[in-house]
Amino acid sequence: MASNVQTLRLRRKEDPKPSFPSLARHSGILQDQLRRSARKPWNPDFLTAVRILLLIRVAAAMYTNIQDCDEVFNFWEPLHYIDHGYGFQTWEVTPMYAIRSWAYVLLHLIPARLPLTLNLGKRPEFFAVRITLAVISTLCEAKLCRTVVEKVNERVGRYLFFMLLFSAGMWNAAPALLPSSFAMYATTIAFTYSLEPSSIKNKRRTLLATMLFATGAIVGWPFALALSLPFVSEELLVFGGDRVDPSSRRSWMISRWKRLFIAGLVSALIFVPVIAIDSVAYGGWSIVPWNIVRYNVFGGSERGPDLYGTAPWYFYILNLLLNFNILVPLAFISLPGLAVTYRIDRKRLGMSKPGPDQSSPFTLLALRLAPLYVWTAILTAQAHKEERFMFPAYPLICFNAAVALYLIRGWMEVAYISATKSSYRASRSIIFGAITCTVIAVTGLISLSRVLALWHYYHAPLSTFNHLEADELPRLLNVTGLLPPLLPGTEEIDRPSIDLAPIRAFDLRLCLGKEWYRFPGHYLVPNVVKVDFVKSEFGGLLPAHFEESRVKLTFNGWWDRPGSRITPTSLNDLNKEAPEFYVPIESCDYLVDLDFPEHPVSSLLEPRYAVDNETWERVSCLPFLDASHSSLLTRTLWLPGSWWQDKNEFGDYCLLKNREKVHKKEVEIASRVQEGKL
Repeated sequence: MASNVQTLRLRRKEDPKPSFPSLARHSGILQDQLRRSARKPWNPDFLTAVRILLLIRVAAAMYTNIQDCDEVFNFWEPLHYIDHGYGFQTWEVTPMYAIRSWAYVLLHLIPARLPLTLNLGKRPEFFAVRITLAVISTLCEAKLCRTVVEKVNERVGRYLFFMLLFSAGMWNAAPALLPSSFAMYATTIAFTYSLEPSSIKNKRRTLLATMLFATGAIVGWPFALALSLPFVSEELLVFGGDRVDPSSRRSWMISRWKRLFIAGLVSALIFVPVIAIDSVAYGGWSIVPWNIVRYNVFGGSERGPDLYGTAPWYFYILNLLLNFNILVPLAFISLPGLAVTYRIDRKRLGMSKPGPDQSSPFTLLALRLAPLYVWTAILTAQAHKEERFMFPAYPLICFNAAVALYLIRGWMEVAYISATKSSYRASRSIIFGAITCTVIAVTGLISLSRVLALWHYYHAPLSTFNHLEADELPRLLNVTGLLPPLLPGTEEIDRPSIDLAPIRAFDLRLCLGKEWYRFPGHYLVPNVVKVDFVKSEFGGLLPAHFEESRVKLTFNGWWDRPGSRITPTSLNDLNKEAPEFYVPIESCDYLVDLDFPEHPVSSLLEPRYAVDNETWERVSCLPFLDASHSSLLTRTLWLPGSWWQDKNEFGDYCLLKNREKVHKKEVEIASRVQEGKL
């Protein structure tokens, strides 16, 4: 029975949910012509891109090799000197020449110190710095991908993401402690701002891009500033995003020039902390970017980079093919490909015919493809060539290749429509996506094979020094009674970390002969082991030792590492050998050497130490590729199976122990332990 009672409910008016404006599609420089109203292609958002890229970049930080001895001796060693008070000093890092920046090195001290504060030891410091660099590279790459999606084209952004992700070149460059890698990070972020067309209303773009290009050049590598030339040209001469009436062009140009000039002056302030830090470290007025330019450009006939080797004009082509494989031809056909698109697929560039008061999308995109060509032309013209010189342009190679792949897809669409007379059938076809996907998959697989080749063929130096710390030195402690025995049944995970400090009683010396240039740095050698060089067939200049300073670095007096203010007598910029930097081979307790038993080579200065069993005992020997006696294809790429590996030949990369010296020290230390003197 109804009660005839009515209930009124009063509700507070709900606030409308905030609506986030969705990004307009087809607003970039390049325009899709098929399925414009269909669901947009998948692209990772910024955080997703960071997560995915970070997995690969951190893996690279942990497992990639050190590609260049300059990375070790000019940057890892000075960082180790700041951190631990000793290390190798090259002529570049002396106050007399000062062509390496302590300001750049000092940037990495905080991540290097972090493991020490957590009592994790010295070796983790090396990887902490590398992981930090990997994180920075990841953020830069993710930002670039998202900006390309918004400002150029969604498909181009997706291609770029996967090209960066799987690139063997980025695997090597991202975690490298090199100014050219720092310039790569700065250039990548600067490029993201320069992708937006220049406009008189957008002062932020000009200022940030200018400051980032300048940061890469001043803190990193001054020659990287050449990558900004297309950006500067657009700022000064191209309408960009402006529509300029002919009557106001003069005032427009004055405003643009004035704005860039002011941005340049603001960016020049970056010099202040860099010069201050370098001048304090070197103990005198030092402008390192200018010193670098002066030595490399105005060094004269007797000095300069050519002393350290020259290479033919096609060096970078071959090197880029190793690191980017099929992306290289794609990257370098991007600009000619844009001209082809302008002829046969002009609608893809947005406007069919721009007005006289505005810039063509063709011009804007050409300026964004141009930096790679400018950089490659400048480096190719130099006689002295090195892989790391191309690092600043590595992300741009992927960008150009992504644009070229998209343009080629457009040509295929035009050809398909021309053949079938049906744009509807073209929009339903999967052939275009299948081809672009195949290109991305193939380049990714080739890059993976290259990365695995670098690991399997050339990782022995890093593994050898790990064996010294993880196995050989604990063995010495064990046999002499300095390491307490573990209880029976102790699991691996429960084993305590080993304090290697007692090894100091052995006064061990590790020597490097002809393998000096593969030394991975003091971060991978315990503090209790001294590293020195023995004479080999190499007749150039090797590094000296910094004047040791065991005092922990503090900033009360700005700098308390006196070795950075001293130029050892024999260090020079003429690559003249300094015999006093060598020690006698008889004084070495351990020696790192490479031996090729299938094709042995021996000389008075480079005997086959690894087969001299009376003097040397093999502590550890790992396979190292004999490139000169291996097939070109199989030494370049790695595939599993004997059918592939049998075409390669390997040598033995060995950690050798001086039998008599080490045994004598073992007996002496064991005796002192038993007597209670240790």
